[in-house]
Amino acid sequence: MNKAALVDEVRKLLARGTTRVAAGRATEAVLAAVKRGLRRDGEVAVAGFGTFNTVTLPARLGYNPHTRRPMKVAAVKTVRFRPAPDLRGRA
Repeated sequence: MNKAALVDEVRKLLARGTTRVAAGRATEAVLAAVKRGLRRDGEVAVAGFGTFNTVTLPARLGYNPHTRRPMKVAAVKTVRFRPAPDLRGRA
């Protein structure tokens, strides 16, 4: 499912008469709130859905695939998602 399909699903779930533009704004608002929560708190937990949290992957030694020479790969901050048991299908 891409973002356009997600907006269509949100529109279907909202009350009758909701426009696609309004559903797009609602979707954008939720995504912006998740981003803001991750930046501020480092974790966003949605009951029944799952938890998003930020993780810093340490710097490491990698290899250039073209030259096969070692190179340093810098540390990077990324987001991980841990689904709730209901979403996984296990209770």
